[in-house]
Amino acid sequence: MDFYTESQKQLQAAFDSRRLAERVEEAIVTDVIVPHVHQPFIESRDFFFLTTVSAQGEPTVSYKGGPVGVVTVVDPTTLAFPSYDGNGMFLSMGNIAETGKIGMLFIDFETPNRMRVQATASIRADDPLLAKYPGAQLLVRAKVDKVFLNCARLIHKHQRVSASPYVPDKDGHTPFPAWKRIDVVQDALPPKDQGRATAEGGVITQEEYGAKLAAGES
Repeated sequence: MDFYTESQKQLQAAFDSRRLAERVEEAIVTDVIVPHVHQPFIESRDFFFLTTVSAQGEPTVSYKGGPVGVVTVVDPTTLAFPSYDGNGMFLSMGNIAETGKIGMLFIDFETPNRMRVQATASIRADDPLLAKYPGAQLLVRAKVDKVFLNCARLIHKHQRVSASPYVPDKDGHTPFPAWKRIDVVQDALPPKDQGRATAEGGVITQEEYGAKLAAGES
């Protein structure tokens, strides 16, 4: 299968970048994780952006955070990453279960640098690699279709301040998130979270939660 679609080729022709696009593909696009080029960068990240698409063709993009090495390079053609407890919507994981097509964007905002991966993924709740990620609910294995470094010239530099306190610890424990204290979700929380809001500071309104977000207290 060609790397570029017909529509992409038409735009390349319209802007006289067809030769350049072909040269870039030849120079940087590969279908394997190169150990000394791609792997160190991928496994040094503690977050990435994940794109998925539903069976109806609706795309979504999600920020996925975790410990350093949140994505494991299993072998030159396979990546693996966890799915942690979230808001219960399962948009990304549901899309993966339906279509399997994903995009992954790894960014270093301090250098800056970035890398893109296109892959075909699947999810499992009993994958042996789940043990590497305490607190994870599911594990995603992604078969690499294409991987390539990407121009970083428009990435704004940001300084990393600290890791999220919600990254599960070695035992899989994580603080109770403020959004699970919102009044309108109390009766819809899963059994493990029922009643915890009272012990974690009390039930709050959506407005109070918004104020916490604005203050960086999510």
